Order: sequence, then C-alpha cells, then structure tokens
Amino acid sequence: MKIQGKMFIWLSAFVLAMAIVYGVWSKEPAGTTALFLAFGLCIMIGYYLAFTARRVDAGAQDRKDADVADDAGEVGFFSPHSWQPLSLGIGGAFAFLGVVFGWWLLYFSAPIILVGLFGWVFEYYRGENRTQ
Repeated sequence: MKIQGKMFIWLSAFVLAMAIVYGVWSKEPAGTTALFLAFGLCIMIGYYLAFTARRVDAGAQDRKDADVADDAGEVGFFSPHSWQPLSLGIGGAFAFLGVVFGWWLLYFSAPIILVGLFGWVFEYYRGENRTQ
C-alpha cells in the first residue's frame, strides 16, 4: 500500500503544478478551481493510503522480489449486495428535483433519504449481530 500512497502524492504534486500553470496561462476560474479540487482529492487519497500503510503489514506489492502468487488469498470483507444506495439515489434525485420544481418536493425526498441512510448504517445489525 506504500506504493499507492506515493503514487497519489506524486500525482497530487503534478496536478498542483498543472493547476498553477493553467491558472496563470488561461486566467479561467472554472478549470483552475477544478484542478485545485483535483489536487485536494489526490492529496487526501495519498495521505490516507500512506497513513494506512504504516498501520498494516506490508503487502506483496511493496516488495520488489514478490510474485503474483504472493498476493493470492483472502483480500477482505466485501458486502454481497445492498438496496440502500438505490433508496439514497432516488431520494437524492427527488431532492434535486425539489430545487427545480419547488421546495415542497423535499417533504417527500427527506424520508426516503433518511430510510436509505438509516438502512445503510445499520445494515449489518440484523440477524446474528443484533443485540437482544
């Protein structure tokens, strides 16, 4: 994971340099702002990966003498499926339509968003994980 962190940190340095050059040459605020925001996203991801790499064991991708087979095995836990993003997407679509057609539409979108958010947060507290 160290190499991914370094890659994103170097990418953020490149995007910052390009944002400065683009801002000076073009004097166009929208593209310059977008490049500075891309720099912020790259530096956040790079910092997270570098910070996490210090806390976990070194993976096969961090060693130069590693084979492809060294990285085989269980990678982690991944959710099999979830219906909650669909609920959040529908609620978000209604909320943005509320900006277009009228704020009254937020009365219908807020419960859908809250149900989706509540379901997504507590999705693994059902069945055997539930407390009595």
